[in-house]
Amino acid sequence: MSEHGWGPNDPDGQGRAATEEPGDTVWRLRSRACWQEAAELLRPAAERDPEAALGRAELLIEQCLFTAANWTPAEQALRLAEALAVGTEQRAAAACARGFLAYVASVLGPRDRLDEAQAALGRTSALLPPDAPGRPLLDFRRGLVAENLLRDRSAAWIAYRRAHDGAGERGDELLRSYTWRHLAALALSRGDRGNAREGFDASLRLREQLGFTVGVAPALAALAEVSEPAEAARLRAEATRLVQALGGVPVWLARQLGQARPSGAVRTPGPPPDGRIAGETRGTIS
Repeated sequence: MSEHGWGPNDPDGQGRAATEEPGDTVWRLRSRACWQEAAELLRPAAERDPEAALGRAELLIEQCLFTAANWTPAEQALRLAEALAVGTEQRAAAACARGFLAYVASVLGPRDRLDEAQAALGRTSALLPPDAPGRPLLDFRRGLVAENLLRDRSAAWIAYRRAHDGAGERGDELLRSYTWRHLAALALSRGDRGNAREGFDASLRLREQLGFTVGVAPALAALAEVSEPAEAARLRAEATRLVQALGGVPVWLARQLGQARPSGAVRTPGPPPDGRIAGETRGTIS
């Protein structure tokens, strides 16, 4: 599993298998914003297999992140994963997913679930040893909470840095595409445009290489923030075309780019969907 569920790597992290596997199909659907179809492929196994149940829950939570909707299916899938989890590692993974869903709901949903997010991620940390495979993802999600809910950039930077290094050691390039972008956003908030551009460019390059199509538009828009006017306009136009092609997702980016919101998406109350107050550097919620 990588970043938010089934990823592009096979179990040993060495890349895609030569023979088409169910996980490859799930990844291909996920990367094209077809979360419901991917989740349906996992449904039979998810009824009895804890790993499949968790993978399905992560897919549906990611759908919430990109659409700001479909909260009930994600909650139901996560409850099943929690019920099926056996052993410390699986319980920790389910708790980490619980913390992430609470975080996404706090930023994009109808109510604040910060306490739930912190409690779940704290429970994950207590269950996982320092060198556990799930640590980089946990660190990244703790960074999201610190940055966008607690507004603690110092804590966020430390958490993202740990996640970035851990993902590098494990070969999780999808997670590194996220950590690159968040470290770059924090660099930009300090006025360090050079490091910000390096991070945004690395994030975009990884997503294009992995074929994570639904994540390319946010990476293009982020890079536009540190580009010269002509290049920035080109990058935003390309991001707009991708958002349109994917049916208006991510919804928070569609709003930034002036695109129409798809029916069923929840309008974010209060602060912008990236969790930042007005006038601050633009970022993303994940």
